[in-house]
Amino acid sequence: MSLMKTFLGAAAALAVTSGAALADPAIIFDLGGKFDKSFNEAAFNGAERWKAETGGSYRDLELQSDAQREQALRRFAESNYNPIVMAGFSWGSALGAVAPDFPDTNFAIIDMVVDGPNVRSIVFNEHEGSFLVGVLAAHAAEGDTVSFVGGMDIPLISKFACGYAQGVKYVKPDANVIVNMTGTTPAAWNDPVKGGELTKAQISQGSEVVFAAAGGTGLGVLQTAADEGILSIGVDSNQNYLQPGSVLTSMMKRVDNAVYESFTAGDDLAVGTLSVMGLANEGVSYALDEFNADLISDDMKAAVEDAKAKIIAGEIIVHDYMSDETCPAY
Repeated sequence: MSLMKTFLGAAAALAVTSGAALADPAIIFDLGGKFDKSFNEAAFNGAERWKAETGGSYRDLELQSDAQREQALRRFAESNYNPIVMAGFSWGSALGAVAPDFPDTNFAIIDMVVDGPNVRSIVFNEHEGSFLVGVLAAHAAEGDTVSFVGGMDIPLISKFACGYAQGVKYVKPDANVIVNMTGTTPAAWNDPVKGGELTKAQISQGSEVVFAAAGGTGLGVLQTAADEGILSIGVDSNQNYLQPGSVLTSMMKRVDNAVYESFTAGDDLAVGTLSVMGLANEGVSYALDEFNADLISDDMKAAVEDAKAKIIAGEIIVHDYMSDETCPAY
């Protein structure tokens, strides 16, 4: 019996090793869970699209705390998953520590630049997409006040806010753009109650349209906006369906494309490089579907498409907050 157990155990171990040798890809989500209806879920959708189209399999993991990052990443690398994709800037330090120990593993990180011969860094021109939804917000508001609710108070989220404010003021130079952040810790990504409170405060100051770039916190923003009778703007994923007729549009950040393309590349992932995804290569966009079609007039669509074309052509330069952490629009 003992010999049989040993044999079966060895066979099981061989099966695991053989499976890993197939170099299945893997993705590790950021805090907030893969069904956050925003950033993580966009990444999940990209992995699922790859799975559906190829019939392949992949491994994923949802973090419970920041303390798990390096250990989780190291275990995935030890198990021979390749490539390993990390969703979120907070993976930077863990990847910097782990990647050199696994030179034959390809890594891709979204929203952070990590130098390494086996790392592909993928960043987005969020300010460009945010400019477009700012244009729509300005056209949708009868008055001159709109607002923004961010998640964690970091330069990346200010990049959204600044792009949005520039788009608003491109249409209405004297507009008032109220900007609030939810907090300074990762908990700011998952506090819909606080998001709702900030939205109510902005409405009391005259806001007619609120743009949320706050992960799970944004769900509270969208809900409160609908309850209070103002328009909202979703982020990352297309969130128009969450509050039909109340969500003006969503600033789509095509994290799904980044994951899909990384999985598809596999061993041929262009590591040691930086990929920038913006309007020109459909890395960001605004959402138009049956849930907001009645909110976007033909004139509004023409205006936002004109702005989009001018940004791509270089006729409109949208300031990137992360270039010097200042914003000319507020």
